[in-house]
Amino acid sequence: MKMKSAIESLPKVELHYHLDGGLRPFTVRALASEAGIALPEQEEQLLWMLRVTDHCASLFEYLEKFQLPAALLQTAANLERVAYEAVEDAAKGNVKYIEIRFAPQLHVEQGLTLAETVSAVLTGMRAGEQATGTIARLILICLRNHSIELNWQVLEQASAFYGQGVVGMDLAGDEAGFPPELHQAVFEEAHRRGIPITIHAGEAAGAENIRTSIACLHASRIGHGVRLEQDPALVEVVREQRIALEMCLTSNIQTKASPSWDAHPVRRYYDQDLTVTVNTDNATVSNTTLNMEYERLMHYHDFRIDELKRMNANAIEVCFAEEEVKRKLMREFFANPDQEHKDTE
Repeated sequence: MKMKSAIESLPKVELHYHLDGGLRPFTVRALASEAGIALPEQEEQLLWMLRVTDHCASLFEYLEKFQLPAALLQTAANLERVAYEAVEDAAKGNVKYIEIRFAPQLHVEQGLTLAETVSAVLTGMRAGEQATGTIARLILICLRNHSIELNWQVLEQASAFYGQGVVGMDLAGDEAGFPPELHQAVFEEAHRRGIPITIHAGEAAGAENIRTSIACLHASRIGHGVRLEQDPALVEVVREQRIALEMCLTSNIQTKASPSWDAHPVRRYYDQDLTVTVNTDNATVSNTTLNMEYERLMHYHDFRIDELKRMNANAIEVCFAEEEVKRKLMREFFANPDQEHKDTE
């Protein structure tokens, strides 16, 4: 109980949170009812549609759980609602800063423009920020299986909303089938425009995708990066350049990026002085919270509270927020830097 209490009281930063992977089951029922979409009456059956278990076979099976949320998030009102709730849920876990990401191109099937999808999510996030005090920023996702033209449109939205709540861009989706170099032109232009970049890599494919994401797509952060240690020379590059790893322990087990809890490389990476951060990835799909991720890190990899605090310092350092926000977070998190939590019971 002391460990759980220490984790809950710890202020936190979340850098890797997918909007459509974190819908509340109650909200799913409400939105489906409004849209005339029939859902199973049994709660267990609904949760089966939204969540995976440790028996999930692959990233492909994991991504199937996004089909129902995608069908529901086709209106501005729905996007605004779930964005608000994402910030509210983060605040309940004592998350003080969160970067939410979503793919605008997945939400235009019923007539919304890309700009309208981004605006709706930002409106919900701002309302959540005002209600809770948790600071929220937005990352726009390009999809690997989309054309350069479609992803270029996302880049234009990132440019238009940059500095108005949008803080970066991402590339996500079927990593094994669509290597990062296919989208190099889009991310080179994003870099030229000064938009920070994080890339999903080393999750469903090897370390070569991490290398390409850094060298060719200008990634300063890597989503997951589990397979980084396949390339010892690249480990040195990541350490020297302070490329941050957005690690998501539970998700990585479920997608089979790591074969087991004990085998996950998060402790090895941390001990090698890599810039490791801790995240949920998809709170509903993975049935987790940031507090639960911290508990599992302590249980399976013997992390101490002071080490978790250091990972939050890492997250503040590499987040895409404005410098004044970073300074505010540092003051809030480390107002008394000599006072460290040592209780790891």
